[in-house]
Amino acid sequence: MAAKSQKTRRQELAAIAPPVWGAKGKGVVTAAPLVRPDFSPACLDFERGIRVGNLEPHQRITRILKAALEARHATDFTTDRWGRGVYWYWICWVPLENRKAKPLSSKYNFGSAKFFIALDTGDQTFEAGLQIERAPLRASGDAVKALKDWDFFNVEPGLRKGKPLAREIERLVKDEGFTVRAGDFSEMTVFTAANFKGVAPLARACREIPPGEWGGFQLCYVLSKADLQDQSGDEIVATILAIFDEVAVAMNAVMTVACLHGREPRKE
Repeated sequence: MAAKSQKTRRQELAAIAPPVWGAKGKGVVTAAPLVRPDFSPACLDFERGIRVGNLEPHQRITRILKAALEARHATDFTTDRWGRGVYWYWICWVPLENRKAKPLSSKYNFGSAKFFIALDTGDQTFEAGLQIERAPLRASGDAVKALKDWDFFNVEPGLRKGKPLAREIERLVKDEGFTVRAGDFSEMTVFTAANFKGVAPLARACREIPPGEWGGFQLCYVLSKADLQDQSGDEIVATILAIFDEVAVAMNAVMTVACLHGREPRKE
């Protein structure tokens, strides 16, 4: 299949109507009234980051996407982030069912696959997709170290010809314009449709993460500031959710518990 233009792909991703968001209150027995999401495109600030603070719950991208993911997949998610104060740079949503199933690392999010969004004020880009981390293999004291039940250790076995993860990566990169990265977070190996030659280099990049460093794997769709300037808040939310839907099969392929709903993996 010929690769689609990025403009065509963005139009398809934005074509899904955003979900109606329902506020959740602790101890509330009766159903809360439905409140429509009211995400503002201005919250993606390419000078300061993703605005999360000083907003009503139905205006926060964290709450909007968490509620939508829980409705879509009928499972609970927890939210994590990098950043502080009003503006954050990276936000993720972790399926709790998968995290809780881990015998060694169920108390924290590092070992679990996650949906993420990120804004790069330097490159002036915004991206959404799947991220899987690997901590150092050796660490002293209370420092985090990778344990054998981390989802990262399911990535390399899945990067073999014919495996569902390998097929999904090939489909998304070659046909849908996604970007895939692997390796040490400070210098990841990056592939797009222009230079993708198969999954073997990704497996090698995963193996070559230095044992004392943090690294990982990302499968994401990258949008420029210009790509987003004409989109409404509803369209941005719908685009993110459509991207998450696209990577759900790959995410299921690496998790301890494949708890996400979605289409069947592509057959050979």
